[in-house]
Amino acid sequence: MKEYKVIEVKKAQAETMMNEMAKQGWEVVSTNCWSYWKTSIMVTFSREASLPSQGAYI
Repeated sequence: MKEYKVIEVKKAQAETMMNEMAKQGWEVVSTNCWSYWKTSIMVTFSREASLPSQGAYI
């Protein structure tokens, strides 16, 4: 099972943030950039979710 995370960043911070997330096992699965009031980038990450311990309730 995968888990996902969506983060909004400024253009100048995007590369640094993506590299930091990659160190934690996250992979970029999509990006979206827009410029209306401000330029922002939405980055969607995914990684394999940790499985619950055996006997744990889901």
